[in-house]
Amino acid sequence: MSEHPQATYTNFWVYQIASEWRTTDAESRSAARDELAALLDDAASYGVAIRGVYSTVGLRPDADLMIWAVTDDFDALQRLAVAIRATTLGAMLQPRHTFPGASLGSKYSSDHAPAFMKGIPPKRYLSMYPFTKTHEWYQLPFEERRSAMGEHGRMGREYPDILTNTVSSFGISDWEFVVAFESDDVGDMVRMVEYLRPAASRPYTKLDTPIFLGVLKDVREALLDLG
Repeated sequence: MSEHPQATYTNFWVYQIASEWRTTDAESRSAARDELAALLDDAASYGVAIRGVYSTVGLRPDADLMIWAVTDDFDALQRLAVAIRATTLGAMLQPRHTFPGASLGSKYSSDHAPAFMKGIPPKRYLSMYPFTKTHEWYQLPFEERRSAMGEHGRMGREYPDILTNTVSSFGISDWEFVVAFESDDVGDMVRMVEYLRPAASRPYTKLDTPIFLGVLKDVREALLDLG
């Protein structure tokens, strides 16, 4: 068996704040925000880099906060998740969705890699969703699949200001991939995704929901949005 490159792991944690949070007195809430913010500022001590903390308040009814974590040590993701839950505010954050994935390199293009792996800074808006292809897709000849993905990539490059991130989730979640677009313009994301709909690979999409839109904020600002 050939040697494989070291995987880089990522996780998107999607939380909803408990209703009782807003009945807690202001001083206690302030202290709890400071505690969690300090923990996330120190995520590197757990072996985790925080790509971004995103406010999702008002953008979905089942999500208020999204944290995007990246690491070379898969166990570090769980260590940080446990530490978050152990904080006062973390105990009030109800996990609604978790999207783990691994960056393993693309079968179809040797130069394709997620933006977060290239050292490119995050942008203001994040659109993230899980993705699964049909069984029929995997029955196609490899060259046909590569051609379809090549077309998809060329179409996507018509929107060079949008960062793309795709990681694999085969066997570690209910989906096969997690896709994340980053942009400073929500309208551009809408236009790009619509533009990609006629791509040859599209009929082989089985599922690409739920979709989460978040606004990148300083961690303290994102926590203030919780109330």
